[in-house]
Amino acid sequence: MTIPQTKVTPNTWDFLREPMITPTGFREYDARWQYPEQINLPGMTALGLGLGTQIRKRGLPPKIVVGNDYRDYSLTIKNALVLGLMQAGIEVHDVGTALSPMTYFAREHLGIGPCAMVTASHNPNGWTGVKMGFEPPLTHGPEEMSELKDIVMGGKGEAADGGKYIRVDGIREAYLDDLAGDFKMSRKLKVVVACGNGTAAAFGPELMRRIGVEVVESNATLDYTFPHYNPNPEAMEMLHHMSDLVKEHGADMAIGFDGDGDRCGVVDDEAEEIFADKMGVILARDLVKLYPGATFVADVKSTGLFASDPVLREAGAKADYWKTGHSHMKRRVHEIGALAGFEKSGHYFIAPPVGRGFDCGMRVAVEVMKLMDRNPELSLSDMKKALPVTFTTPTMSPYCSDEEKYEVLERLVAKMEAKAAEGGSLGGVKIESIVTVNGARVMLENGGWGLVRASSNTPNLVVVCESPESKEQMKAIFEDVDAVIRTEPAVGEYDQKI
Repeated sequence: MTIPQTKVTPNTWDFLREPMITPTGFREYDARWQYPEQINLPGMTALGLGLGTQIRKRGLPPKIVVGNDYRDYSLTIKNALVLGLMQAGIEVHDVGTALSPMTYFAREHLGIGPCAMVTASHNPNGWTGVKMGFEPPLTHGPEEMSELKDIVMGGKGEAADGGKYIRVDGIREAYLDDLAGDFKMSRKLKVVVACGNGTAAAFGPELMRRIGVEVVESNATLDYTFPHYNPNPEAMEMLHHMSDLVKEHGADMAIGFDGDGDRCGVVDDEAEEIFADKMGVILARDLVKLYPGATFVADVKSTGLFASDPVLREAGAKADYWKTGHSHMKRRVHEIGALAGFEKSGHYFIAPPVGRGFDCGMRVAVEVMKLMDRNPELSLSDMKKALPVTFTTPTMSPYCSDEEKYEVLERLVAKMEAKAAEGGSLGGVKIESIVTVNGARVMLENGGWGLVRASSNTPNLVVVCESPESKEQMKAIFEDVDAVIRTEPAVGEYDQKI
């Protein structure tokens, strides 16, 4: 039967028996709902049945690795998911409470391709979700999510024999062994390790001490009530706390992790945040010395320095700008054999031979420590100041309804392409090219750029602009981009201004 979403509501007789799933929870590359308002436990079981059916339909071995983050309801939700997977005849290997990257690691460690990680990531309590994939290091993208949604919402899940539950111990220890290896710091570093009371509290401080770092713990006890703030190293509340602790303790930097440990935020020794794209350039400058000619993928919201930085260009590094979203970025890094990928939101994708190709905040922390160890004469702020100066707008989100935003974007891309074909400019600088993998990233001759894309998760467009020359030019680029956007009456006001 199809999911009777219009019939089942919370606190009713059917709510404890029949599946309730809000279809909008199937996102472009994640599944995420408010629990129990948008999904109930039978709904999560239906999701498990659908995922198990999807695994079988694709001819994969009927096995899966599952894990859950540290929230008081995540185990209950995982158990409901596992029930559905077993109904589909899947052998479930449960690694227990985990970071998302620990569950991704377990796929390779156990030799099992599919995975399902129950996590709400950095969302506040009351949210839940599942990050899924078929083969390491990849996770579901739009095609797989659309197929899964069709199976689940259409009631096309198929029961099968052979379901089994296996508890797997020791993965946390194997994951930490893999991250640390035999590396030991040769320089002294004092580092604030900020966990926001999330799952990373069970990993970050221990890992950093293991490689020889002096650790200043910040909210590093597990507490699923999140008594201080949500673990999200993009949020100013957490970043300000990290900055304050760097000043208080005279630390060399602060490292912060989100709720499921797949993102990492960095504050330098001068208590200033380094956004993930700029931190990516710092890492790329160091890695390209070890791997000359390496390719680095950056999402379309990231700085233009991956393409224009003279140090990277001289070392033969290649830049590839790709779609925003952790699933898109993982796949691109894997498909083109890039050494690493960097997303402005704090996802880093460090591939073999350095990492394993999936987004892992713990791996980033280790590689930042190795970066510091290879450059003992430099502070992190020294490395930041060595980058060419750029002037970048905040990420701005003018309103555009979910029903209209993609059609609006399609017209905007066409208008930008026409502008480029006519020899047009933004901010007085001639357009050099346009990257259209995810909206329009209009690249300018001086290395500046302007971006307009559709948000994957909210009823908005996304606009970012950057100039390598001045704040005034940055504003001029934005004004020219906005002038094109304003030709579309369906686009509303911005959530913030420059």
